[in-house]
Amino acid sequence: MPLAARPRKRACTIIIQRCFMSKIIVFGGSGQLGQCLQQVAKEKNITEIEFLPEEQANILNPDILEAVFAEYKPTYCINCAAYTAVDKAEDEVDIARKVNKDGVANLSKLCKAYDTTLIHISTDFVFAGTGNQPLVETDEAAPISVYGLTKLEGEQVIPAYTEKFFILRTSWLYSEYANNFVKTMLKFGRERDELRVIWDQIGTPTYAIDLAGCILSITETRNQNFGIYHYSNEGVTSWYDFAKVIFELGKVDVKVVPVRTAEYVTKATRPTYSVMDKTKAKTQLNVEIPYWKDSLQKCMSRL
Repeated sequence: MPLAARPRKRACTIIIQRCFMSKIIVFGGSGQLGQCLQQVAKEKNITEIEFLPEEQANILNPDILEAVFAEYKPTYCINCAAYTAVDKAEDEVDIARKVNKDGVANLSKLCKAYDTTLIHISTDFVFAGTGNQPLVETDEAAPISVYGLTKLEGEQVIPAYTEKFFILRTSWLYSEYANNFVKTMLKFGRERDELRVIWDQIGTPTYAIDLAGCILSITETRNQNFGIYHYSNEGVTSWYDFAKVIFELGKVDVKVVPVRTAEYVTKATRPTYSVMDKTKAKTQLNVEIPYWKDSLQKCMSRL
């Protein structure tokens, strides 16, 4: 379950109190993935990294961004900032586009100007999800929601401004941080006797800690294989089966009823099949990708 990341209406200001040369800056640093990056960076003893929350560095404010890049002169810029309220985006097209497209353009221009490599997080929602074979990076992107469309537009503006970029498409992100499907299921499962969960949407859950590890490995190895990559955990499941495993591991006794998408009406249409092929990431980024159940068990042990 994605979170809404809405820009503030009033202008933000930055007060620079010290001279600090950061090799890595992270936008959206207080969100779910940002918090996972903080944890992994600490585990890896990566110290030259600065996490910038929206309150400090709004990606829609070019003046603030210019001040940030001028101060830190980063080697890498990791963009975790996004508008991710999938259903609200259907009514808030303009603000979703500003964050997911215009904000990305602002970062891309500055990355070019400061010779910074951009690592940008995208989504499986750029695909229609009407097929039945794992999606590769060169498959046609044909989003069926405003959220997916604006995220695709964000992908498309990047190469218009800079050549040094990694776009990582991910899916079904969860962790012990923030709000997400795993934590929501555990909460509802402990409060209710029965839950209805969709069984005919197929994809792969992704532990945000694993994704954070992939992102930071790019910076550690100074990988130069720029381009678009797919990253989720290994394996395939439905939201229904995902929920069943969550309750099994969490020892939560609740009845889970499988329902079709048609029975669970939402404003935005979701991809029916969005399993992504990770061959390119494994070969060109040289990362090992854990099986989704193994990663879920690791996450559950930390909750």
